[in-house]
Amino acid sequence: MSNTDFSHIHTWVFDLDNTLYPPSARLFDQIEVRMTRFVMETLRVTHAEADKLRHHYWREHGTTLAGLMRLHDLDPGPYLQAVHDISLDHLEPDAALNAAIRALPGRKIVYTNGSAPYAERVITVRGLTGTFDAVYGVEHAGYRPKPEAEAFEIILRQDGSAPQTAAMFEDDPRNLAAPHAMGMRTVHVAPERIEAAHIHHHTDDLGGFLAGLV
Repeated sequence: MSNTDFSHIHTWVFDLDNTLYPPSARLFDQIEVRMTRFVMETLRVTHAEADKLRHHYWREHGTTLAGLMRLHDLDPGPYLQAVHDISLDHLEPDAALNAAIRALPGRKIVYTNGSAPYAERVITVRGLTGTFDAVYGVEHAGYRPKPEAEAFEIILRQDGSAPQTAAMFEDDPRNLAAPHAMGMRTVHVAPERIEAAHIHHHTDDLGGFLAGLV
């Protein structure tokens, strides 16, 4: 990696879950349990069927929520509140990550398939309050989820940012395909490297990676 790869970047876009905190915190395990429970109660199906549907909707529609909205006309508000009502006790402040993000030139934003209020909670516990210029949840994209290209387009348009001068940091490799096609610099943040044409860079240490850029 060369710093020149990012010399044109003016907008730094960060996913939230398993990106701004390590996967070892296992927050999404809690969310998945609540998703399955919500599907069970809403569709009145067994636990096994609810879990199957949750995975199916994620694969086919981008998120479980998107599948529920498109196929069952679900009101997203109660769902987002229910599935994000989790404990953040396993998160710790990360002063090094805070410093690395603050040192980046230009705008720093969070864009998550979760809700903005949930993202704000995580940001606070991680000691990143005041680090970002904006926080966008799935609601800001009209509930269109990543990996849909239109979702990214909506968020960048709201933010007033151009994809050609933006970088996307994300743990889910499929959510980097649309940003890459739009001209964004893409960084896969995960313990294991995945080789793919739509991934420019990989790191298992976001703070260290960003510090190396400045």
